[in-house]
Amino acid sequence: MRAYPVELRARIVGAVDSGDPPAEVAEQFAVSVATVYRYLARRRQVGHLEPRPKPGRPRAIPATAEAALGAQVLAAQDATLEEHCATWAAAGGKAVHSATMWRALARLGLTSKKRPSMPANKIR
Repeated sequence: MRAYPVELRARIVGAVDSGDPPAEVAEQFAVSVATVYRYLARRRQVGHLEPRPKPGRPRAIPATAEAALGAQVLAAQDATLEEHCATWAAAGGKAVHSATMWRALARLGLTSKKRPSMPANKIR
């Protein structure tokens, strides 16, 4: 689920600051009353309404480097996942596991299949 935009959060808190009851503000902006109170508490405790950062660590192969990875794969289409990992590390990228490379290739829509499918059997 995505976080509500900061502008909407500011409008919700501003409506409460102008004197509207939290229940009416929640109904007006189609959010829960708990969300209104959560935004008020966040502004009071942290001092801003920005959402918290997403949990988890960043990708080993970031989205900005996926174009370079795609070029590497197109240059050596017959290479295995382990060979792509070694080439990626040698080219200055971070050393990654073959499962990480597989997920990055899947995000790009590339497969590790070596040749096109065989023609269909003519005997039916």
